[in-house]
This record gives sequence, C-alpha cells and structure tokens, in this order.
Amino acid sequence: MKIKIVYTMALVMLLGMSSCQNTFLDLEPLDTRTDAVYFKRASDFNEYALSFYGQLQGWGSRYGSIYNYMDVSSDLSTYMQYSQDLARGTVQIPYSDERWDKCYENIRTVNILLEKANDYPGKREEIGRYISEAYFFRAYTYFYLLKFFGGVPVVTTVMDVDSPELTGPRNSRYEVVDLILSDLNRAIDGLPVEQSIPVTEKGRISYYGAKAFKARVLLYEATWRKYNGTSTDYEGSAGPASEQVNDFLDEAISLCDDVMANGKYSIWNYNSVSAMKNMSSRYLFCLEDADSNPAGLGKSSNNEFIIYGVYDKSLRPGATNINQTVSKMDASRKLVDMFLCTDGLPVALSSKFKGYATPSAEFKNRDYRLKSYIGEPDDNKTLTDGRSGYSNAKFYHAHTAKDKEESSNYPVLRLAEVFLTYAEALYERNGEVTDVQLNRSINILRGRAGVANLTNQFITEHELDMLTEIRRERTVELYMEGYRFDDLKRWGIAERELNVAHCGMVVGDALYPTTFKDKNGNPTSLYSIYKYPYGETSVLTGVGLSKCVVIESQENLNFSKTHYLWPVPQQQINMNPNLKQNPGY
Repeated sequence: MKIKIVYTMALVMLLGMSSCQNTFLDLEPLDTRTDAVYFKRASDFNEYALSFYGQLQGWGSRYGSIYNYMDVSSDLSTYMQYSQDLARGTVQIPYSDERWDKCYENIRTVNILLEKANDYPGKREEIGRYISEAYFFRAYTYFYLLKFFGGVPVVTTVMDVDSPELTGPRNSRYEVVDLILSDLNRAIDGLPVEQSIPVTEKGRISYYGAKAFKARVLLYEATWRKYNGTSTDYEGSAGPASEQVNDFLDEAISLCDDVMANGKYSIWNYNSVSAMKNMSSRYLFCLEDADSNPAGLGKSSNNEFIIYGVYDKSLRPGATNINQTVSKMDASRKLVDMFLCTDGLPVALSSKFKGYATPSAEFKNRDYRLKSYIGEPDDNKTLTDGRSGYSNAKFYHAHTAKDKEESSNYPVLRLAEVFLTYAEALYERNGEVTDVQLNRSINILRGRAGVANLTNQFITEHELDMLTEIRRERTVELYMEGYRFDDLKRWGIAERELNVAHCGMVVGDALYPTTFKDKNGNPTSLYSIYKYPYGETSVLTGVGLSKCVVIESQENLNFSKTHYLWPVPQQQINMNPNLKQNPGY
C-alpha cells in the first residue's frame, strides 16, 4: 500500500534550504515510494516531519479563512463577511465542518510517523527529534479541536475501515487535555533548544516553543475549569478525575519562567530608531525585508516569534489578499477606549486624554499600539474608513504593491504571549502578582507601547483592579491574533461582552459637539447617518455617555453558553450515532 504524504516543497526549502537545497531537489517523487522503501532512513523521517508544518495556522490556513481568526465580529472588531454566525449566536448544526475533517487528517498523518518509528531499523535517537515533532503536532491539533468542540474522539493509531474508534463514543474534554499534555511532555523531551537550531532550519519547533505552547494549554484549561466548570460538557461526559486548576497554573508559571529566562527570545523593539516613530508594534507584523520597515530590518532580526508560519515572496507567498481584507476590518469603540493613556490610566481617568472633538483627538497621549494597530485618522480628510470610522493597520503591508505578495511570517505564538500568560497565571493562582514579576513581563510590553509601568501601588492609588489590567494588556497586545473569543469563553464572560451593541466613533450631539467632514468634505457635527444602517446610540466613553455610531445592533446579538462550543457536524453523527452532540444544539 502506498503512503500518502502531505508535502510542500516550497515550505521544505524554506525550512531546510540553502545547504540542503540540492538534496531536496534530487529527491525522487514521494508518491512513488511505498512502505517497503520509505521510513527506512532518518532522512525519510525528517522529510516526512517537515510536512507537518503546513498544519500550523497561517495565511494559507488549512482550517478555513485565516480572517475568521482575527477577532472579527467579536466585541473588538467587525467584518461581517467572517464569523457572523458566531458573533450573533446564530450557529446551526452543519452537515460537515472542514475544521473537524482537516484536524483528523492531520492526526492520521502524525500517527503514521509514530507507528513507523516503532519499526525503524536504526537507533531510536537518530529519529528522536522527528518523533517529538509528531507529538507536538498531534497535541497542537487536539488543542485546536478542544477549543472548538470540547471533548472529541481520541485517536492514537492509524485507523482502518474496521477500527473500533470509528464507532466509539466521544472522549471527555479532560481525557483530551490529558493526551495533549502527555504529547507535549514527549515533544519537549526530544526537541532541540532554539539556540541549537541552525539558521537554515529556523521555524521548526524547539524545546522552548513546546514549553511555551504547553503553558498556553495549561492557562486555557485552568481558567476554563475555574470559570465554567462542567457547564459545557456534553451529556454523559465524565468529569475531571481530580481538581487540577492550581496544578495547571503552577506549571504554566514555571514553564513561562523557563522560556523567559533561558529561551533567548526578545521583544522586537526598535522604537529608539527615530524613523520608526514608535511604531515597532506595527512593523513587527509586516516584517519581510529591509524595505518593509523604517529601520531597514529583515526577518532575521525577529527573536520575538517563538512558533510561526514561515513565508517568502518567492517560495511561499501569503497569497491571500492580506492588505485588501485587513484594511476593511472595523475596530470598535470598546477596543479603542481600552488602549491606555501614556500615564497608564484608562481614558476615563486620565487628565492626558483629549476626548473626541476631532477624529484624531483621542489618539493623543495614548499607547503607541493604538496608532500601530488602528492608524490615526487625518482631521483634514473625509472619514470613509469602514463602518466604524476607524481603519486597521495591523498586518497591513504598506511596502507591498501587489495583492497576494504579502509574505511576512505568521505569529502562532510569540514572547509577548508568554509574558501575558505568566502574569495572568500568577494572579489567577495567588490572587496577586509582584512588581518584580510585572517588570519581567507586562511592563516590558508597556515599555514598547510608551505606557507607564503597572505596579501594585499604582493599582491601589487609582482604585484599579489588577486582573482587569492584566486582561486589558492581553486584549490590546494580542488584538487580531485570534485570542479574543477563546479568552472571553475561558473567563466565562462571553455572553456579557458579546451581547452589547458594537459601536464605532463618537459622533457627538448638542451637548458634546464633534467635528467631522461629510462625503463632500464639508464640516459637520455628525457623521452622515445614512452610512450606518443601525444609526447611533449612547454608550459609556472616556467622557461619559456619548453618542456613537452603531456597527452591529444589539438586536442581532444572541450569544449564549451554548455557543462556547461549536456543534459536532451532523455527518459525523450520521456515521457514528454514538457521538453525543454538544449541549444546546
């Protein structure tokens, strides 16, 4: 029987390249190889393991459009072409779901390598790294399934048409988590540290990358259990074998500490270069060559990305109209007001906040990420950006002239997330986080953003809440990177946050006049209301209740606990009636 291998030559060349290029080009076609001749050499396992990297989230996502994962239609951003059903709570049971199908294809691909490793004729250590990569990718895929569906069937063998797993029941989310953590432990044991990975192989999973990913899983599951308990489990699902929340948090803290101390990663901050204009947080996400940023830096300067999809204009372009799409994403009033002033205070408390009298006023004295991610309006131009009045600059490649040529690496997990995981896990575990711990983590991000340090004294003096500020930092730093829905759900507050009207710019009224320009360029005190099908409403802003344009009406929003998980596709239940549907569907 011939083996089917998912293999992308361009990606392999990117990861293995230069010195190995001739070797790759001389390979016989993979589809001509059979079990009898393949998986006999360590190089076969290496070649096969490289195919796993197409499973990473990226511009050419295997799991549907990448734009579905950019916080669109959450409380932070709206672009109704994507994720409209989730945002509005109108999710229906689909006949099939490519996320389910693709994930189990990925799992089968990984299980093939693990099975073949048992028959490898050479020394086990010769293929140890590739086995570890397989365990990592199986954990990565099961975590993806866990976030969408909860408990799913656990498959650790290469199934045949009569395999009992095909008609078995779902495993509980707790059994899935146990497998993920076990697989990650096996991955960590055999992966090289980042420092030992040669330049020609940068982008492959490292020892510290697997540790950082495990910390992500541990924080996710600890907080899910803390705030949701078993409320989302399907009928008949077994509960957790023991209370593990604090154990998970303790290990997440330890793993983050190790990555931060020894991983040799660093925040990409070139704000000291005057031409950068404090916009490191913008150029990090469109980093390609020297022409892609004012500091003249290339991808090799980026030591912040820990796990990432590798792209290249020639060998593996993004090929997804990145600029055209992200520029149409409408940031919300809520998101924009979450960015702090430079003194570290929220807009409602800071004397540095300049209000909303003109489009650019609210951008003054603010967190650099506001301009980096959103883009500052021009008071001298008619506002035509989206439906909210705001543009979007994150992931926008201003240096790229042609569509589908944008080819920056895609951040799957970066050091900033490790800092945020560390601080949140500490607070969730201990009910406090020290100033020393804040300086090792969140305050490094605030330093790049031009925002005053977060300290316990600052929290006390201004009657703030530490957990709220940690969550705020996570929200603004990771905007558009696909975390918001998962964060709201694991915190158990998605219904509260998503069922409120999504608003855009403050348009003002007689009590609070604002100055914009209409479609003819004439000054007007209000946005031209005909542009906005849902009109205006009064919401709490940095200057109190203010009239804002509505970009998604509250009447359309009906998100509930049911929607914390997606329904199991009907096709799967038809084939295996032993699969229980998620509650509420």
